[in-house]
Amino acid sequence: MKLIEKRVVLHFTGFEPLDGVAHRARYERSARQSAAVWDYSLETGAPEAGSDPLSFVVTTGERAAKAAPAAAEAAPVAADKAATGEGTGSDGWQTKSRIHMVDHDTLVSRLRGGNTLSQIMAGFRSCAEIMLEGGMRGYFRHAWRFGLFFLFPFLLTALAIALTAQIAILPYGLGFSPWHMLWSGPLALCFFIFAFLPFSERFHTLHLFADWAMAVALGRMDRTDFNDWLEGRATAVRKALDEQADEYVISSHSMGSSVAAHVIGILLEREPEIFKGKRVVFATLGSAILQCALMSSATLLRARVGLIARCPDISWLDVQCLTDSINFYKVPVVAVSGHRDAPQAKMILIRVKQMLTREHYRKIRKDQLRVHRQYVLGPDLQAPFDFTLLTSGPMPASVFANPDEKRMPG
Repeated sequence: MKLIEKRVVLHFTGFEPLDGVAHRARYERSARQSAAVWDYSLETGAPEAGSDPLSFVVTTGERAAKAAPAAAEAAPVAADKAATGEGTGSDGWQTKSRIHMVDHDTLVSRLRGGNTLSQIMAGFRSCAEIMLEGGMRGYFRHAWRFGLFFLFPFLLTALAIALTAQIAILPYGLGFSPWHMLWSGPLALCFFIFAFLPFSERFHTLHLFADWAMAVALGRMDRTDFNDWLEGRATAVRKALDEQADEYVISSHSMGSSVAAHVIGILLEREPEIFKGKRVVFATLGSAILQCALMSSATLLRARVGLIARCPDISWLDVQCLTDSINFYKVPVVAVSGHRDAPQAKMILIRVKQMLTREHYRKIRKDQLRVHRQYVLGPDLQAPFDFTLLTSGPMPASVFANPDEKRMPG
């Protein structure tokens, strides 16, 4: 198998309040963990000035101590090549990957920009829209745990609102004069602001409200600001694809998978042969495409899923995890999007507990959002899946489609 010497990576980040600089910093931390676990050398370059999306180069290679014996064995062969005028190359393997962080922090900031009341109202409006468009029915039909994830922040907030109202009308219920509501009303408001809201932040409730607002926007495609932003990202991604490379990896995490499907779909609509002659891997990690695509109005997103699936130059790897409730485990995303006759994404089933030590896994397993982030975080142990090796390792990304393939050169 030919090792990858040069790679271009377009990573569509998940729905988090992090810009490209923050995502790069996390990538660097995770890559260091991976390098320590798998014993290879790593160098993460600084962000390239003026790059949009933010880009940087990651160079991985065989450690000098490991490469030395191999170089000694190869010396006679190298001498023969030199005598015949052939290039000798460098000792050991080396892979250079240019990472483009396609974050959507500008959209996250926009959705979180209003006051608390406006964010709550927007969240419940999104909830109602998803229910009316059959999204919730689809969640429980295909992945009931994802359905519970959808309902949780709304039920929690609805319960708090009901309790707040009960506190406000408590004097009336006890038969007191209505004047007593002059103290019960402020007390109820204090409960909601100073007790419930800080408590709800443990579960990132308002952030999840914004996440569902974005799901509606990407499903309906009825917001000009979102649509213009997607068109702009498509133009930027098109420029990144001009760089010559052995392999192009388009990776996406969570909500970023819906963004990626739109952006890559736009490019295929403009240029159906854009990927011809390229080795392209589309890796969706903990994908939330169906979070948007199951809405009845998401016809454009579903059509773009079909375009990607039918593109003969794209290999689609759909990485799913049993212990992650925020993904559609064992659900064929292409078929459920209405393209049963198209080539289906290759499902890769991973286990977070295989990537982490027992103590580390025990600490995070009850935090579903933390478990959901593990797709793009560093490992404690050598495991079948490693995000850094997928995007910066020496082996082609396609090796992750087969659990028996080596992740590193022998």
